[in-house]
Amino acid sequence: MLYTVQGRDTVDFRWQSAPYRIVTYVDSIGCTSCKLQLPKWKQLIAETDSLFGKDKLSYVFFFHPKDARELTYLTRRDGFTYPVCFDREDAFNRVNRFPSEMALQTFLLDKDNRVVAIGNPVHNPQVKELYLNIIGGKRSATTGTKQTSASLSEQDVRFGSFPMGEKKERKVTLKNTGNAPLVIHGVDTSCGCTCVEYSQCPLRPGEETTLLIVYEADEAGHFRKTVDVYCNTADAPLRISVTGEAVNN
Repeated sequence: MLYTVQGRDTVDFRWQSAPYRIVTYVDSIGCTSCKLQLPKWKQLIAETDSLFGKDKLSYVFFFHPKDARELTYLTRRDGFTYPVCFDREDAFNRVNRFPSEMALQTFLLDKDNRVVAIGNPVHNPQVKELYLNIIGGKRSATTGTKQTSASLSEQDVRFGSFPMGEKKERKVTLKNTGNAPLVIHGVDTSCGCTCVEYSQCPLRPGEETTLLIVYEADEAGHFRKTVDVYCNTADAPLRISVTGEAVNN
């Protein structure tokens, strides 16, 4: 398979030489930009290069584009210069038959190409911690945080119809309903057009905090996005659905 940088230059990419490699596959279903999350991958690559150096871990990206021009545009727009494979024939998936669940389309492999962990580290902070611990010589992620319970004031945020270009906001209350401090490890959104502002201060039992969900559509039409709150509860992540329709003026 051929690897390119931003869909233009073919490169000689020898990812097999690294003792660990993260392999991710992105299919052509749904919002391509939402699934790629290229800025988050850039941050992770920079972080692991700083922690482990560039020789210990390689990243292998297989993108099956529904529109190769869109994929080229996104890699250029986000300044993503890591080699990727534009798998137009979906050959990688045909060989491996990946599940449709996006969380099961990313793997951490060792030097013998054995799967040592599964999950997407840019979507799930706990998976990221697990990957970093394994690469760093630990076998599992241990936070030592006692579990508690929590509730959300709203799990189905409906913005309805609104003009394209209008920013929508909604405040959702997160409450610690358990007997131990509630710690928010991270908040992940399924799309770059959705962001969440929140405090990372631990909540004592009975305390509340506000999650400010901000959505700004990048294209007209119906949408369904998700916000996942990762915290020290047994049912984490706590998921919030965000729906609506952006209409052209």
